[in-house]
Amino acid sequence: MPTTVLAQQHFQTATQRFFGFPIEIRMLSRFQTAAENRKTLEAIRSGECDLVIGTHKLLQKSVEFKKLGLLIVDEEQRFGVGHKEHIKELSRNVDVLTLSATPIPRTLNMALSGIRDMSTIEEPPQDRVPVQTFVMEHDWNILCDAMRRELQRGGQVYYLHNRIDNIERTALKIAKMVDGATVAVAHGQMNEEELSNVMRSVAEGETQILVCTTIIETGIDIANVNTLIIEDADHMGLAQLHQLRGRVGRSNRRASAYLTFRQGRQLTELAEKRLNAIREFAEFNSGFRIAMRDLELRGAGNILGAEQSGHMIDVGYDMYLKLLEEAVQELRGEPVQKKAECSADLAISANIPESYVPSSEQRMDLYRRIALVRTEEEADDLMDEIIDRFGDPPPSVNSLVRVALLRGEAGKAGVTDIAQKNGQLRFRLDEFDMEIVSALYAMPEYKGRLRVDGGSVPAVLLKLKTRTKVIEQARAFLRDWQKIKEQIEEKRQTAKETET
Repeated sequence: MPTTVLAQQHFQTATQRFFGFPIEIRMLSRFQTAAENRKTLEAIRSGECDLVIGTHKLLQKSVEFKKLGLLIVDEEQRFGVGHKEHIKELSRNVDVLTLSATPIPRTLNMALSGIRDMSTIEEPPQDRVPVQTFVMEHDWNILCDAMRRELQRGGQVYYLHNRIDNIERTALKIAKMVDGATVAVAHGQMNEEELSNVMRSVAEGETQILVCTTIIETGIDIANVNTLIIEDADHMGLAQLHQLRGRVGRSNRRASAYLTFRQGRQLTELAEKRLNAIREFAEFNSGFRIAMRDLELRGAGNILGAEQSGHMIDVGYDMYLKLLEEAVQELRGEPVQKKAECSADLAISANIPESYVPSSEQRMDLYRRIALVRTEEEADDLMDEIIDRFGDPPPSVNSLVRVALLRGEAGKAGVTDIAQKNGQLRFRLDEFDMEIVSALYAMPEYKGRLRVDGGSVPAVLLKLKTRTKVIEQARAFLRDWQKIKEQIEEKRQTAKETET
């Protein structure tokens, strides 16, 4: 468990669930006395303890397990690489289950690339209603009205002020503005007894407004708190905002989350993207989509190093994923499927003009997405989105998408390079097959237009027609090549089976 409060709640739940069973359950956290923690460590070492629930204290060198069989890591996104390396040492012959609503980019990337198994829970709890999310400038009038409405219907409020130096002053201000409300403060520098008493008063409904830091981010499960207000939300990460929003809306009541930033503040582009994403993904099961967006914004990190986010610099992200996929297939003993990567050098204008998409970051993102297009359906979906966001595209953007489709078809056909020169197209081949070329020679469409260049790297030259677009001629040739290739391979396979 990443926090003491969360560990305490899990301990109480486990004690209730296993009541009546011969299972010894212990807890290891700063809520326990030093003597209690010593006894727990001895029980873990001797095997007397069957289930131990704890915070990062479980990763101390003094913790020795007699026979560890199952390790469950809750709120995995709160653990650093150092912690995870220690967990790996513990779990070489142990089953490990990690839980997170918003896994960090590095972990999500490992799951998506097949290094880890992953399953998702799709069904929300019964009678739950999605949280209404508002992104706005900080306005005391609006926020005080929201707090009063929540208190009038018998609910409670979290007011997140993430600066300990003046949190008491903010709590006094709220107590004056929302007259008659019971206000308390909670933060990580409070001692165990103070924090425990505050959280108990909130859980029992004695405290109506809790002014707190991000200490509530994980583990707080109080169904009656249905309004969340966050100051300086633009300073927080996307996954963190989603975790904080999850602290409300834990009953059948409609909850509200107000993500505020200072009046007159100019948001950075990244902060604006984060706030737009958290507002966009408000429905249930949006944690996975938020984690995916976080992966896009922050990068996938380094599987073998300490970086939990960041983009591949030397090889590029797409090449990195390709190399990673091949490595995973090799380790699993699966045949590595080699796909020809085709480059295209054509005498056409294929780019995204700055006048059409002014933002360089958005242009780079579109270039990346267009490069991944492989089917007409994918191309249509992407073009619909581009038109919706930026208006009717210039011809150069349409050409860029057609080139992407051409490169995809060339890769399937085993063509590694397409170049236009002196009125003809040159198709360089990964593997040369004269039977395919002979079949194409026999087609009326290519009569007098084809010839073979038998240099060190074999190639087929196609004379261009004058009234047909270059890309369409190239795609038509590749489709015919692939069709004949499949027919010949099928004929050869049938002949081989007949001989057998």
